[in-house]
Amino acid sequence: MGMRRLWQDLGLAAGVAAVAVGGALTAPDGRTNLDSLGIALLTVAGLVLAARRRFPRPVLAVAAGSLLVYLVLGYPGVGPALPVLIALYTTVSRGHGRTAKAAVAAILVIGIAGDAIGSGARPADVIQRWFLIIGWMVASSVMAEVTRQHRAYLEQVERRAEDAERTREETARRRAAEERLRIARELHDSLTHSISIIKIQAGVAVHLARKRDDPVPDALVAIEQASADAMRELRNTLEVLRDDDPLTGDANGLCHLDRLAEGARRAGLPVTVQTSGAQRDLPAEVDGTAYRIVQEALTNAARHAGPAAATVCIDYGPDWLTVRVEDNGKGLPGNGSSTAEPVPGVGLTGMRERVTALGGTLRAGPRGGGGGGGGGFSVEARLPLAGAAVVAA
Repeated sequence: MGMRRLWQDLGLAAGVAAVAVGGALTAPDGRTNLDSLGIALLTVAGLVLAARRRFPRPVLAVAAGSLLVYLVLGYPGVGPALPVLIALYTTVSRGHGRTAKAAVAAILVIGIAGDAIGSGARPADVIQRWFLIIGWMVASSVMAEVTRQHRAYLEQVERRAEDAERTREETARRRAAEERLRIARELHDSLTHSISIIKIQAGVAVHLARKRDDPVPDALVAIEQASADAMRELRNTLEVLRDDDPLTGDANGLCHLDRLAEGARRAGLPVTVQTSGAQRDLPAEVDGTAYRIVQEALTNAARHAGPAAATVCIDYGPDWLTVRVEDNGKGLPGNGSSTAEPVPGVGLTGMRERVTALGGTLRAGPRGGGGGGGGGFSVEARLPLAGAAVVAA
């Protein structure tokens, strides 16, 4: 961009110099015939414009001096006036209005006085000639000032638009934070108390049974453990809502898979966990999503599969993490047939939304072929592993 602008400035300067020399050659004769000095003055006044962007005021001074010398010496035409007009425009548009005014005043005073003394013409004729040139210069300066003001106005409008956009974003973030806090309060008020009561009552029942040396029902132990896990996850969720920090893989990740499987076993669902591939440090979002998929799939199996067993398979591929949960039961969410398609519920919809948000794929439906157990249900998710690092075994 800089080289392109430089070539544009050089082309403009050469063109203006050529126009000035050509105008002088075709103009009516002046008091002094056009010679090498006059051509040099025209050429310098034009070529100096190549530096007008970096040095607007020195360029204006050189162009104005060339004009004064040229016209006071009586050379034909007003060729140097064109470079002065361009130099004035650049100077004013760059914000050097005082310099431009001083240059116009100097040209007016020195030009009229020098021309009147050198030519011996009537003062009225000299003033008329120079006031025409000054009129062109004033017009150029006014045009430059209008352009500068318009540019400043556009910059101000753009700045206001950016400020307004930034204010809208800050307002949206503030409202989102307020909404998160409201949801956190609602969850705390509506769920924490109830889950705490369930946990306490289950713990008391387990304690009393053990105190009386009675057998403790597995379902009661499962309720106690499930309520404790629910309290832990609820606290994690509330912290996320209040602090706007994502769930980490350590809080709800595959490192807790064994505990999750043990909870399902206590609830009456035998679970087998299989892991293949090179174990990896997963991105927090992938780790948390994989955990939630297994959790939801086991919950659905415990609720809908009837007497059944489940298998959890975690495959660490080079680029993908594959999570598959299968059961050999006969029940499906929303119906009792092992061949019908499942009716999407909140759990399946939530799993699909989580997987889609990460750019993965989810398949949930009856197991193909119904091997061994005569049917069953399968949930399989493939999650991208971008950024995951292999952990040495």
